[in-house]
Amino acid sequence: MKPSLDIIIVNWNAGNQLRECLASIVHAKHEELDLQHVIVVDNASTDSSIQALDGLSLPVLIVANKTNHGFGAACNQGVGIGKSEFILFLNPDTRLNSDSIVAPLRVLSSPASETIGIMGVQLVGLAGCVMRSCSRFPTTMDFLSPIFGLNRVFPSVFRGHMMVEWAHNDSRTVDHVIGAFYLVRRSLFERLGGFDERFFVYLEDLDFSLRAKKVGFECYYCSEARAYHKGGGASEQTKAKRLFYSLESRVRYAFKNFSLPSALAVYVCTLLFEPLTRIFLSLCQRSARTAIDTLKAYGMLWARFPLHREARGLE
Repeated sequence: MKPSLDIIIVNWNAGNQLRECLASIVHAKHEELDLQHVIVVDNASTDSSIQALDGLSLPVLIVANKTNHGFGAACNQGVGIGKSEFILFLNPDTRLNSDSIVAPLRVLSSPASETIGIMGVQLVGLAGCVMRSCSRFPTTMDFLSPIFGLNRVFPSVFRGHMMVEWAHNDSRTVDHVIGAFYLVRRSLFERLGGFDERFFVYLEDLDFSLRAKKVGFECYYCSEARAYHKGGGASEQTKAKRLFYSLESRVRYAFKNFSLPSALAVYVCTLLFEPLTRIFLSLCQRSARTAIDTLKAYGMLWARFPLHREARGLE
């Protein structure tokens, strides 16, 4: 039997990128799989991105939310519609190649790959450069070193959790592949209860990969398949909010997955020290816009105080 697949795309003001993404799915090879649904969950977009999707030979279902539910919640919402064996979470700023789906599904469907629960493919940018899309699970110091610039001064010591030292030209088991192309077994997704919806956006996929690891499943990077990824996506439209959600998710991740002393260190340094270093750097670069966006982001973050209680589910 052919492996069955649902594709989930969460859309928020992606513009024409959404249609281009869907068109690339049409041209990707489908012969070896049963593509049951392509589910677009729209998080209250204000552009016309979901109104220009006619004429595509795909089993498209559109879910139009009246409010922005967040990325993880919207993904969970889309998953609840289908019953396929595999689920592909795809960003609207991606475009598939002909082998982007069939190659990783061929690996996942093999009896020898039954412990692989998550899979990613090689992501490339406009110039064809291979992106560093895999990471290790972050440590406390991985979160703290960029705040004080230690990763720039001592890059060989504080290398961070992104696997930038590896060219991503070979397939291997990794801790995590980024969520732009995130292929998951439905059985695993349902076993873990989906994405943690307390992460509004960012790091919900990293948290999922860690939970999968804890129950005995691996994450695999398949270099034999490629997909284009623009990066940034619709979040480029709101840089202050993007920074806010990134910082918020970092603190949530720390309190959920680190020891309490380590989480408190991330919390204090993020809320008290990092805004100073960020504003200082933006002033050195003579970027008033960046400084303003930073102040806006931290204003939103400080308004959430005490964030750590909410992050630990204590409220």
